[in-house]
Amino acid sequence: LTISTGKAPAAIGPYNQAVAVNSGQEMVYLSGQIGLDPVSGQMVSGGVEAEAKQALNNLGQVLAAANSSFPNIVKTTIFLADMADYAKVNEIYATYFEGASIYPARAVVAAAGLPKGARFEIEAVAIAN
Repeated sequence: LTISTGKAPAAIGPYNQAVAVNSGQEMVYLSGQIGLDPVSGQMVSGGVEAEAKQALNNLGQVLAAANSSFPNIVKTTIFLADMADYAKVNEIYATYFEGASIYPARAVVAAAGLPKGARFEIEAVAIAN
């Protein structure tokens, strides 16, 4: 269930002001993912776009291991090394939720430093299937 009010600013990207979840469902709290290649253990090259895609792919693998998927995410937090990357990241982020009935609630935060010099990190809360 999406929560929206005209008494607070409207969402300015692919997210909702809030998402309500029925109690009694198993919740999955996903730790932050950065653009690490899971095979090499190294950061992917190609800038923030490549890092965002890899981090989101990594998140998808953890979701699958938790018997969940992107449409079941109810909240994400994105950390950016540079807020100038916001628009680029927004476009990539939205593609991972295509076909979802709702966007999750979301916050984007500028971070002074991220692990391994990452430019993008994402954490999430989801419902297990």
